[in-house]
Amino acid sequence: MDFPPWMQRAIRARLDEVSAQIEHEPELSRVRGETDKAFEALFQDKDVEQTPEYAEWENRYIVSKGIENERLYMQGLRDGIQLTASLLGESMLVEKGRESD
Repeated sequence: MDFPPWMQRAIRARLDEVSAQIEHEPELSRVRGETDKAFEALFQDKDVEQTPEYAEWENRYIVSKGIENERLYMQGLRDGIQLTASLLGESMLVEKGRESD
């Protein structure tokens, strides 16, 4: 099912808004700070991929992306439920209005 362009724009705008909110969360900022420190430690050695620092950076990067993706998913789920409930509520009102006529 293709969404109309106005709905696609609305979804994109909401995703951008939620992404911006998540960017400023304290937990994610802390994890990103740790990730950045681990990344800087990577370049102290020449064979980067074989170092424990690389493994630490990679693990922290995966965790930070996991947190970010989880937050995006949960907000999308909440938004989807809210949209569905709203649409169902309106459709029920329309149906009741038709029954009254």
